[in-house]
This record gives sequence, structure tokens and C-alpha cells, in this order.
Amino acid sequence: TGAAPERVWNEVRRLVSGEGAIEGLALADRLGILAAVLPELADLHGVVQSRYHHLDVYDHTLEVLARVIELTASPERSFDPRDAERLRAVLDEPLGDGLTRAQGLRFGALLHDIGKPGTRAVRPDGRVTFIGHDSEGARMVAALCARLRVSGGVRELLAGIASHHLVLGFLVHDRPLDRRAVYRYLRRCAPVEVEVTLLSCADRLATRGANAEAGIASHLELARELMGAALDWREQGGPPSLPLRGDELAHELGIDPGPELGELIEELREAVYAGEVSEAEEVVAAARALRLARAPR
Repeated sequence: TGAAPERVWNEVRRLVSGEGAIEGLALADRLGILAAVLPELADLHGVVQSRYHHLDVYDHTLEVLARVIELTASPERSFDPRDAERLRAVLDEPLGDGLTRAQGLRFGALLHDIGKPGTRAVRPDGRVTFIGHDSEGARMVAALCARLRVSGGVRELLAGIASHHLVLGFLVHDRPLDRRAVYRYLRRCAPVEVEVTLLSCADRLATRGANAEAGIASHLELARELMGAALDWREQGGPPSLPLRGDELAHELGIDPGPELGELIEELREAVYAGEVSEAEEVVAAARALRLARAPR
């Protein structure tokens, strides 16, 4: 298309964020418009998945979008009442480019699997894999956003969703999660920890292949738990602060500011989040123990 990138993005934005997005996308696809303006999405047609999926990647993507629209419209149907109310407030926040976070999540749904065509492989036993499609998808999302002159806030959300949409699913078999595991999930997925938790629910609900029901139930149960933690994290502005400053900790330990101090602070924040330490003296003692454990024998 010869249209200005900003105009293309404006039209795509109106199509996806408005009423009848699913039907509008289907029409744009039939008319060849989708292939012209969002070739990364059109390329998902005919990409066959594993037996755990009942749809190809394109149809699965539209199913994820449909689920995102449902979940963002009625979060109370899937999440605890208090969390649903807080989630609705987050989703109503302006994101950028005239979109709310809920509308941004629609684009997150459309683009979360665009790395699959380039990473598809078939094992000798016939199993289909898409290893690395999350990181490849994040790279492609960043390039797409640059091409269409998408704002930084929207770009950060969409790339973060593509990059981290698999993380929650990998934790299902580790339940129950302790506080350290929850911290690592939130730390890894930030700053999209709330949105990617919701997207993972939509993604799992849209995956109804062989033996799906039990897996879906387990996934949603964990997502409900992590959504509460993610909303708390968002409200508190990220990881907990330590009860003393970095320079004070460095002085207590007799070390200079630098990479070692940064690594210690990160580990100590995890310990604070887990409720293992809280007072300054406990933090210093924990830091000394960490340094001792790392020292060469």
C-alpha cells in the first residue's frame, strides 16, 4: 500500500478496536486488505499446529481475539470479584494512540503468535513445534510497530505480550507456586504482567484440542491466583523496595557499587517479596549470607 504509515495504522486501529472487529477482519482478509497492511497476520493462514490445537494459527488467533474481547468486557466471569473490579480499572486506562489497555490487548491477541510461521518444525515423531516463536514474535512486533509508526507505549505492550505469553503455561505443572516463584513470574513479565496474564487465559481457552478441558481448568486456576498478585504489583509500582538504600547496603557490606551490588539487591527484593526478610538488619544479614555462599571454596 502507498498510504502513509500513520494513516494505515489509524485505519487498522479503528477496525480492531471498534464493534464487530472479528467480522471486519474477516472482510478485510477476504478483500486482500489484511495481506497488504498486516502481512504478518495474513501469513498465519494454513500454518497447521499440534494435536493440542483444533485450528490453524490464523483461526486460533481470531479465536484468541474473541476470547480477549469477552474477558475484557466481563472480567468478573473469570476472575475473583475484587480482582475483576481492579482489572477493569487497569483495562480502562489510556495506553497510547487513542487506545485503552483493553483495546491494546486486542492487538496483543492478533500478534502474539506471528513468530510461528518462521519457527515451525516437525519432529521425526510427527510432532509440530514452534520453538522460539515468542522471541521471534516480539522481534517481528517491534518491526511492525516501527513500520506503522506505533507509539512507544503500545509497542511495549504488544512486544511484551508476544515475548511472555507462554510463561504462565509453563508454571501450571509447578503448582502450588511459592512466593519466590510468583515474584519471578511478575519480574519476568513486567511491565505487562497484568495484560499477559489475561492474554494467556484467552490463549488457553482458544486451545481446545485433545484432552483440553483439564488443562484449561488448571491454567485458569493459576491465572486467577497470579492475576491478584499482578494487580497488587501494578498498584505498588513494581518490586518491593528494600528497607535501606543501595549505598547504605554497599557500606554495610564493604563493597563498591557495581554489578555485584545490583545482583544482591535483586535477590534481596525477592526475599522481601517472599516475606523472608523485612528489617534492615535482616536484609544485611541475608546479603552477607548470599556473598558467603558465592565465595570460592
